[in-house]
Amino acid sequence: MDQVQDIRLFPFLQEVPDPRHARGRRYPWALLLGIVSSALLSGQHQVAAIARWAEEHATELLRELPHTRDDIPSRSTLGRALRGVDIEALERQVSAYGQAVDESDRVPGRIEGPDGSHYRGQALDGKAVRGAQAHGQPVHLVSLVRHESGTVLAQVRVAEKSNEITAAPALLAGRDLTGTVTTMDALLTQRSLSEQIVSQRGDYLMVVKANQHQLHEDLATLFAAPPWPPGVEDRQSHGSVEYGHGRLERRTVVTSAALVGYLDWPGAQQVAQRTCERWKAGAYHCAVNYAVTSLSAERAGPQQIATLWRGHWTIENGVHHVRDETLREDRGQAHTGNTAQALAALRNALLAGLRAWGWSNIAEALGHYSASVHETLHFLGASGQ
Repeated sequence: MDQVQDIRLFPFLQEVPDPRHARGRRYPWALLLGIVSSALLSGQHQVAAIARWAEEHATELLRELPHTRDDIPSRSTLGRALRGVDIEALERQVSAYGQAVDESDRVPGRIEGPDGSHYRGQALDGKAVRGAQAHGQPVHLVSLVRHESGTVLAQVRVAEKSNEITAAPALLAGRDLTGTVTTMDALLTQRSLSEQIVSQRGDYLMVVKANQHQLHEDLATLFAAPPWPPGVEDRQSHGSVEYGHGRLERRTVVTSAALVGYLDWPGAQQVAQRTCERWKAGAYHCAVNYAVTSLSAERAGPQQIATLWRGHWTIENGVHHVRDETLREDRGQAHTGNTAQALAALRNALLAGLRAWGWSNIAEALGHYSASVHETLHFLGASGQ
């Protein structure tokens, strides 16, 4: 924990270049970013609320943040800063912070394969910022998120008239994927992406649905067939049962390497079927899905595949949902310039830091920090600057 707490967000934000002309610099750039980050950590979610919070806590903020004036920047000043921030530089520094936090905590989330190999899962998925979209300004972001911890390792905005399929390769480009398994839903199950991941020394687990018709048909045919004779059958299975909130759920993952020589899919070493059965209030529901992975049977059995498959939903439950509901991202009205993406990036960083500091309940964390500006600035690493 001590090592993680030595990694603070504010020093990373100070590396984001000031985009303003010299004549327009009435307030230090670090002051503006420090105010926005502190307000977000205190539960504010719109530019107007951030500005109002800053006015209410002007004395404490000016005492501890770098400043050249004795007043707090206005709503319009903060708004201009967020609209005009160098978003690529901000994302780069937030990514560097997230990776530093992640590297300081390498044991949680580590999976050990049957042959003793170790790797960690990371989920690749997209999210629309609906608050901006409501104003006719679509902001769609693709993120790379560590399984278990929910730390966002990188984020990029999908270009206009484009989609996640073209954004995802750019997000992974240049990264050393050694020791990682990148998981994704069916939209990103693309041959080119699987080739890229393998070429960057990583592995993948890709959900297969009807958008890859032939691959989906091949997997469905394999797992629908009866067991092969002993000595030939290679299918292995792993099951788990959970009960909670009045619902009984049973998951079964079956893996096979029988199609390795048949499938024309880059790097494919195994295929898998997951069956999810749920019973609640007398109702029964069953869902069957398929996946392809570059992990061989020696490196990952059905138990490891099941862990990775379920771990993919960290990005939805641990990041996207928390940003929407607890940090109220979708209730915000930011939609001009880089504002929506900048606020999303800062929220990603705050989530990574809070969890690294041991906060499992983010709502409680916001309540704690909203009660003390000094504690907020201490968490960010801005206190005493």
